[in-house]
Amino acid sequence: MDIGVFIPIGNNGWLISKSAPQYMPSFELNKTIVQKAEKYGLDFALSMIKMRGFGGETEFWDHNLESFTLMAGLAAVTEKIKLFASTPILALPPAIVARMAATVDSIAPGRFGVNIVTGWAPNEYSQMGLWPGEEYFGYRYAQATEYVTVMRQLWADGVSDFRGEHYTMEDCVLSPRPTGGAVPVVAAGQSKTGMKFAAEMADFNFIMGTGINTPTAISEATATLVESAAKSGRDVGALALFMVIADETDDAARAKWQDYHDNADLAALGYMADQSDADAAADESSTAKTISLPEGAVNFNMGTLVGSYETIARMLDEVAEVAGIKGIMLTFDDFVAGVENFGTRIQPLMKSRNDIHAAA
Repeated sequence: MDIGVFIPIGNNGWLISKSAPQYMPSFELNKTIVQKAEKYGLDFALSMIKMRGFGGETEFWDHNLESFTLMAGLAAVTEKIKLFASTPILALPPAIVARMAATVDSIAPGRFGVNIVTGWAPNEYSQMGLWPGEEYFGYRYAQATEYVTVMRQLWADGVSDFRGEHYTMEDCVLSPRPTGGAVPVVAAGQSKTGMKFAAEMADFNFIMGTGINTPTAISEATATLVESAAKSGRDVGALALFMVIADETDDAARAKWQDYHDNADLAALGYMADQSDADAAADESSTAKTISLPEGAVNFNMGTLVGSYETIARMLDEVAEVAGIKGIMLTFDDFVAGVENFGTRIQPLMKSRNDIHAAA
């Protein structure tokens, strides 16, 4: 089972809390994190794209790097770890992203992939005059399907004459093409429509865990992806997303989480909830709905694993047993210490990572 890290391209990572570690994003910070991840045998790192934050006292995600340029820099200072950048399909044309991906592939052959972001927060795009209106929520995955089609044509053939509802290519060319093999595509749809898109067009789909210390709560969502992949006849794996808050004992870790929760930045959470309500037709499993649930909003409502190093290892092994899981992507309250502790204290206890222990 693969393990990856969702690197902190935005300030303060994924904890919307006044008592959580407060830090700005930088290349040096992310280089330290990714090089540590590579040192300890982690398989991939992925950076999001966020163009407007949530404000509040912590200025949550008001400060962000750009995904492709960051990953190109990280590609030059790593040797083995796979790297994924995120493209906002409303802001970057597919032919440009195909060329950007080919460029990063030339830095790190066979180690680069693209994460497709359709967008759920209107203000990110309306500030640039790029928001199509509420009707976009109804066709965004149709547009994403055309987007990926164009990129894959260019990567495979070096030319595209695609004509669709959203994109028209006229002898559009790409050279040089990626030399490291097929460029993997990642999606993050949580709704049934989003998972259908992932099953038909992506190689992996992120599945957000939910709740505190409920590692197998992803089973239902993962089963939906498996079913959709079976219908599409493609091999598409789930990458489960969890935050890890670990310490020497369960009590110490729980106290840390409780402190973060008690000091949540309510103003930032309120802004996030307001943006997530923009898609009035979103189903209950969609990202727009799940991120604003009160029980997990302090950490963007991703599933959170809280406990001792031994407890975290056991719960991650439970995730590995869920049908359809091909990997786990982790965030941490303190990323530098978190990756270090994962590599030295948690991973050696994981049965699902025995191959990594043997190699070390």
